[in-house]
Amino acid sequence: MSQPLILVCNDDGIHAPGIRALVEAVEHLGDVVVVAPDRPQSGMGHAVTIGEPLRIHQKTGLFGRHQAYETTGTPVDCVKLAVDRILHRKPDLLVSGINHGSNSSINVIYSGTMSAAVEGAIEGIPSVGFSLCNYALDADFTLAQQVATQVTQLIMANGLMPNTLLNVNIPNITGNDYKGLKICRQSAAKWKENFEERTDPYRKKYYWMVGEFHLLEHSTDTDEWALANHFASVVPVQFDLTAHHAIPYLNQWNLEG
Repeated sequence: MSQPLILVCNDDGIHAPGIRALVEAVEHLGDVVVVAPDRPQSGMGHAVTIGEPLRIHQKTGLFGRHQAYETTGTPVDCVKLAVDRILHRKPDLLVSGINHGSNSSINVIYSGTMSAAVEGAIEGIPSVGFSLCNYALDADFTLAQQVATQVTQLIMANGLMPNTLLNVNIPNITGNDYKGLKICRQSAAKWKENFEERTDPYRKKYYWMVGEFHLLEHSTDTDEWALANHFASVVPVQFDLTAHHAIPYLNQWNLEG
């Protein structure tokens, strides 16, 4: 019987330290194939490339014995190309990350890392995204690797519910302070942005987005609370965006009036 096939993707690009850390965390679980963007694609969300060609380049030796391919597209493009053109069979697991920076709370909406995992779930592949709450390229991924290994082992042993995936965020702490995994929900938060007006060397104006993260609640069952209290947050995510609780309210409208 063949080994489980594990597809590894990310949004920080194929040369990011986080994806190498993720490969090392899961390579003992099966046959690993890496398909990742050729450049950083953070904040791309679920964007797909339309109207221009996509290119695939094999990167021999970049991840040792594991097959690796870089593409010119978005993280979602990577998953689509992997499923349709690169892999010889449907993966048994898709892991995305390890992202450089948090994808907790509202960040999941914008995340290319999580959108790759969402695309995997749409394809019926058990999928999970991992993010370390540290944006530095030289971040220590030791704890994040331990969490990724544990979570992927649990997924392969137990499976995931249909049409769901996991969003796992790891706090930026040392292993001695780590309290374990915590199943929780996405906390309510938003980014308050503004655009700084600047001038380029040719005296032309341009705008640079800056912003602050605003947490809108302090409940103890959320991912932000878990991370602040030294847990790794595990949030089940779905791609059905229907606001089911709003349907009874809308049914009270006079739609024929």
